[in-house]
Amino acid sequence: MSVFQGAYRAHTNIALIKYWGKANKDLFIPTTSSLSLTLDALYTDTRVTFSSEMDADVFYLNNQLGNEADTAKISKFLDMFRAEAGLDLRAKVESVNHVPTAAGLASSSSAFSALAAATRQALNLEDQISDQALSTFARRGSGSATRSIFGGFVEWQKGTSNENSMAVVIDDASWDVGMVIMAINTAEKRVSSREGMAHTLRTSPFYPEWVRQNMIDLERIKAAIAEQDFQLMGEIAESNAMRMHATTMASDPSFTYFEPDTIKAIQAVQDLRKTGVLAYYTIDAGPNVKVLCKASQMDEVEAFFAERFKDMNFIQTTAGPGIKPLDRWEYDDGAIL
Repeated sequence: MSVFQGAYRAHTNIALIKYWGKANKDLFIPTTSSLSLTLDALYTDTRVTFSSEMDADVFYLNNQLGNEADTAKISKFLDMFRAEAGLDLRAKVESVNHVPTAAGLASSSSAFSALAAATRQALNLEDQISDQALSTFARRGSGSATRSIFGGFVEWQKGTSNENSMAVVIDDASWDVGMVIMAINTAEKRVSSREGMAHTLRTSPFYPEWVRQNMIDLERIKAAIAEQDFQLMGEIAESNAMRMHATTMASDPSFTYFEPDTIKAIQAVQDLRKTGVLAYYTIDAGPNVKVLCKASQMDEVEAFFAERFKDMNFIQTTAGPGIKPLDRWEYDDGAIL
C-alpha cells in the first residue's frame, strides 16, 4: 500500500485593494491586481492523505462529509497536482475552519491555500513548486487564496497567464497594524461574489473606471505601506471599497451587499475618527464591516462599537503569517505520517 500525506495551516486575508472581476473565468485571472492583509486570528487546517487503496476522493469539512459538488471541486483541484507529480492516487481531504460562522466571513482564501500547500507536501512537490508558483495553483480554487500563501501585506499581480497571475509579498506588516471585524449578518448572501462580479463587469457603466482607478489605488497604497503611513493607507482602502460597491449599485439591474447596519457601521467608523482614532472601514461582497486600525488600539475600537451595536459579534486580529506545515493533526489522534 502506498500512502502520502501532508498537513498545512493557512490564514484568511482581507483585501484592501479589491479583487472584483475576472478577465479569464476559467483560469481565475482578474481584471485588476489587488492587495490584502493576511489575518492571524482566522485560519484553516487541512490534511491530505493519498492512498493506493482509495478508489475515489473524499472530502471532510469540520468533520462532516462534504457534498457532491464540493467534493467534485476538490477533485478537480487535486488533479492539477496529480498531473504535476505523475501520480493517479485518490485522496482523503480533511479541512477544519477556524473562521467562526458568527463572523460571517468567507474561508475560501485560507481553505484553498491550505489545500494547495498540504497537497504539494503530500506529493513531495516542494522542490518543483515554489511558494510563489503555489499561489498560482491556489488561485485556481479561489482567487483570494492566491494571496493567503503569504503573510502580511500581499499583492496579487493580475498577470496575463496562468503562470504569472501570482502573489508577491509587499510588507510583513510587523508594525502597529490590526483589524476589528464587525459581523453585521451571517446569513448566506443573496448574490454570491462570483455572480456579483460577473454581473457588474457585464452591465455596470462604472466598471471601466473602477479598473482604471484600481491601478492608481494600488500604487498609492503600496507607497503608503512602504512609508508606514497608516492614515493614507486607511483612506485609500476605504475609498477603494466604496468604489467597488458603487459599481454594483450602478449595474443593471442594480444590487447592493449593504444592509441598514452596514451603513450604521460606516457612520460609526466616521464618528470614531472624529475622536482622533485612526480607523478605516473596508467591506467585501457582503454586509460585514472590517475596521482597519492600529493593533494597539483594537480594544478601544471594539469598545466604541460595542456601545452602539449591543448584540454584534466582534473579532480582533493582527497581521497573520503565510502557510505553515503542521507537525500534529490535533483533530483525531494527532498523527502525521
